[in-house]
Amino acid sequence: MVMAEKKKFLLRIDDALYAALEKWAADDFRSINAQIEFLLKDALRKAGRINKSPHNQQNQNQESNPDNN
Repeated sequence: MVMAEKKKFLLRIDDALYAALEKWAADDFRSINAQIEFLLKDALRKAGRINKSPHNQQNQNQESNPDNN
């Protein structure tokens, strides 16, 4: 399975927010980056902005871009 390239961008956040994310990430055995990505995906799913299942999204991506099969 090939992993998709991830978009890189700069995120500026408050020191206290960073510290809270750092603690939460450590509690969940994740990097801060992985924790932020997890939280964003969860929020998007709950808001109905992305599919509930990562498997369904992968299938949709393959259907919309048949050259990747």
